[in-house]
Amino acid sequence: MLSSIAIVLGYQVVGELISRLTGIPVPGPVIGMVLMLLSFLVKDNLIGIVRPTAGVLLANLSLLFVPAGVGIMRHGQRFLDEGVGIMVTLVLSTIIAMLVTAYVIIAVEKWMKIKDED
Repeated sequence: MLSSIAIVLGYQVVGELISRLTGIPVPGPVIGMVLMLLSFLVKDNLIGIVRPTAGVLLANLSLLFVPAGVGIMRHGQRFLDEGVGIMVTLVLSTIIAMLVTAYVIIAVEKWMKIKDED
């Protein structure tokens, strides 16, 4: 389990280094996830090494949200002052993301000439 955690954290560190050194506006952990995915495609047995630990992490994912909850409680006054703006932004960005996703799916279906029957 420690070796697979080291692999996951290694990809996160490499992603963070790439993000900071190049100035790419993408979080390091996201870059690390993409690199790990590419590694899974190249090296078949890597996914078997990481899978047990990933399962444990996913089963206990709710614990990873505790720091976010503490941050929300710490900035409670800000949420009271700017809560309406935050909620409007969250709702609008969710609607926009859903619409963009729907239009991308429609465009890809047309591009690949996929019909409803398929």
